[in-house]
Amino acid sequence: MSETEVVTDQQDDVVDETATDEPVASDELEAEDGADSDDVEGGDRNSLLIQEGDIAADYLERLLDIVDYDGDIDLDVENGRAVVAIVGSGLRSLVGTRGETLEALQELTRLAVAQKTGTRSRLMLDVSGHRAERRNDLTSLANDTAARVLETGDPARLTPMNPFERKVVHDAITAIDGVRSESEGEEPNRRVVVLPG
Repeated sequence: MSETEVVTDQQDDVVDETATDEPVASDELEAEDGADSDDVEGGDRNSLLIQEGDIAADYLERLLDIVDYDGDIDLDVENGRAVVAIVGSGLRSLVGTRGETLEALQELTRLAVAQKTGTRSRLMLDVSGHRAERRNDLTSLANDTAARVLETGDPARLTPMNPFERKVVHDAITAIDGVRSESEGEEPNRRVVVLPG
C-alpha cells in the first residue's frame, strides 16, 4: 500500500429516513457483542489473553515490516479480551474506508492467533486510535438519535454498521431511559434501530 492510497475514514452517520416501519428482528449474539463461554479459570484465562496479545504482536510486526510501515505495538487486556493497538503516524491506510481494512486486518490477526493457540480469539485490534475516535462519534450519534426518538416517538434506523459499531450504539442506548435498540438486516447491511422504550 502506498501513501497515495490513504483514504479518509468519514462515514455518513445519518438516519435512513426512507426505511419503513417494518417489524424489527431482535439482535442475535454477535462475535463482537458477546463473550464466549470458556471453561478456562480466571488466572489461566488472563495468561491465555496475554499469550494471544504476544502472538498478535509478532504477526503484526512482521506485517508492518512487509508493507514498510513504522508503528509501535501496544498490548493490553480489557473486558476479558486481548487488545492490541498499532500506534504511529501515516497508518490511516491500515484503517481504510469506514474501517473496513482494520476489520479485515483484525480478522486475519485473530486467525493467526487461533492457528497458534487452537482457540478462537476475540482479540480487538486498533490502529492509531481509530476505534476510540469512532466510539466517541457513535456515542454522540446514539445520544442524538435517542433524543429524536424520545421527542417524536418514531423509530430511527441508522446506517449499516459493523459489529463493533453496533455494540457501541447498543451500549449507549441501554444507558438512556425511554428508548431501546435492536439490530435488523443481514451483513454487511445490518443496522441498529432505536425504538421508544
